[in-house]
Amino acid sequence: MAKFSRVTVLNNMIGTGMVPVFYHPDVDVAEQIVRACLDGGVRCVEFTNRGDQAHLVFGELVRRFWEDGRAILGVGSVVDPATAGLYIQLGASFVVGPILNPEVARLCNRRKVAYSPGCGSASEISEAEELGVEIAKVFPGSQVGGPAFVKAISGPMPWTRIMPTGGVSPEKENLRAWFGAGAACVGMGSKLITKELVTAGDFDAIRQKTVETLALIQDLKAQYPPKMM
Repeated sequence: MAKFSRVTVLNNMIGTGMVPVFYHPDVDVAEQIVRACLDGGVRCVEFTNRGDQAHLVFGELVRRFWEDGRAILGVGSVVDPATAGLYIQLGASFVVGPILNPEVARLCNRRKVAYSPGCGSASEISEAEELGVEIAKVFPGSQVGGPAFVKAISGPMPWTRIMPTGGVSPEKENLRAWFGAGAACVGMGSKLITKELVTAGDFDAIRQKTVETLALIQDLKAQYPPKMM
């Protein structure tokens, strides 16, 4: 079952403003990536369900970080309730998906686990909120309209909390555009945890990039305060 409560997870997502997103089939490499993110100041880390037997890698990660009070581990790329249930049983503290699945939402609600489904319209976001979603993932962020989409949603739906994923990078102007538009937090994958750094085993560079990105986000959040839980 989840180690952290839904409210704790959501407040940490909003508090840090960023959720690193990655997948790697080697659990030792995955551990180093998670540790670099944690040492860089992040709490919530999303491991995507993208490879064969990915759940075995995730289960081992949960075991390795169980005693680390910083690590809030969640799963991404979840599209069906069976997969969500499997990862929750392995210890996922939050579930993220590229699409909205009402059955996944109900399952997560039943287990008091935060669910952030991928949405691409006001109607999808509204349906997600009816199903108990507190932070809707906008995906793919750039393709559905970018920061302008986030800002447009905030007009008629000011209570909505959005986490854009896809098209988010560590550059200041990119982050300013998202947070200035009203994003509650951002999901960041290959632009933060780059293939080159992982292949080189330069996990300290990932840690340093995380530190620098979080510093930028904190400055922006001071200018554009997010809606807290």
